[in-house]
Amino acid sequence: MENFSKIKIVIVFTVLINVIGAGIVIPVLPYYVESFGATPFQVTLLFAVFALCSFFSSPFLGALSDKIGRRPVLIASIISTFFGWLVFALAGNIIFLFIGRIIDGLAAGNISIAQSSLVDISRNSKERTQNLGLIGAAFGIGLVIGPLIGGLLSSFSPAVPFWFATALAFIDVIVAFIFLNETIPEKKHKARIEWNPFSPLRRAAANKRLIPNFIAWFFFTMAFASTQAIFALYIDRVFGLGALAAGIFFAGTGLIVAFNQIVALKHFWLKYFSEPGIEFWMILVTGAGFLIMGIKFLFIFSIGMLIIAFGQSILRVVMTSQIVGNTRQDSRGEIIGITSSIQWLGMTIAPIIAGAIFTSQNNFPFILSGVYMLIAFVIILGSRRRMAKVEYIPETPMTSV
Repeated sequence: MENFSKIKIVIVFTVLINVIGAGIVIPVLPYYVESFGATPFQVTLLFAVFALCSFFSSPFLGALSDKIGRRPVLIASIISTFFGWLVFALAGNIIFLFIGRIIDGLAAGNISIAQSSLVDISRNSKERTQNLGLIGAAFGIGLVIGPLIGGLLSSFSPAVPFWFATALAFIDVIVAFIFLNETIPEKKHKARIEWNPFSPLRRAAANKRLIPNFIAWFFFTMAFASTQAIFALYIDRVFGLGALAAGIFFAGTGLIVAFNQIVALKHFWLKYFSEPGIEFWMILVTGAGFLIMGIKFLFIFSIGMLIIAFGQSILRVVMTSQIVGNTRQDSRGEIIGITSSIQWLGMTIAPIIAGAIFTSQNNFPFILSGVYMLIAFVIILGSRRRMAKVEYIPETPMTSV
């Protein structure tokens, strides 16, 4: 038990440092990129190119971690983050900005591998959800600390936050290398490693039980990627707010996420409600928050953002747990890698769409995000109804992973 606790601490601390680094740059990235003369559409393309590279790398890294272990894959991923931010900070033109995001994206498995590690040491479904909630809690805390640091550092120079993020990534590498232990007891050293990143996706497509979950997860990530890509640009254009204000917004969101996932998830949500029920209703709550954010009044916009922070902080953990709960233990790394890949696919497509429509009507990305959540709701509803019918036919076999 003590060893498990130590592993949890190291993994969560590693994720926390990573998220703080990302949190530092997310609110200020659009302003930094615009200083190179980039258009809003080019800003959103930077989000998209990172996500596209991550889409190709995530399933392979997840499958690789099942075969050679979580530790080496996670450390390699963190090293890529360090070099990616280093190139970004040193960039002299917009081409090097894209190169920096490509380097980071080609090995972007930090979070999914950390999730797999915590799932490895979970003894039951409840502990699995709680452990995944620890990753969410690290996100919440990171989104409190990071954006505030980024907003403050940006007052010195647009490049300073990126140098700070580079330093944090270096610290992350050292911590993981020294303290991180392996969580897979038996690694498949003799198993053949598949280099084709689409192979795990093809196997996932054959799993009819998980397909609705994957599709709903895709639209969930589309919704968040749309708003994240244009958030700083939107509050600048509509409300006249800068990088520091963006950092404060993200920090407030992080407080809600941290409370929900550190305290409320274990002591309230999982105690009084079922995971399927939480997933079902939080999709609607989150969708409503996006629609409210589309109203161009700062107070109403802020209320919508609070609703989204509340809903997604629970929903993200529960949706992931529902997918992992229907997966064999020896395939969990691969399946979590697939969910990460689906997330990156959504984060590739959504910013491009959001950037294109932002220039014509800057609040439309929020409304479109609400529509994405409605689609996810319909998919989950249809899946639940089909599953209810299947339960009345005991001889119908369930498709296994």
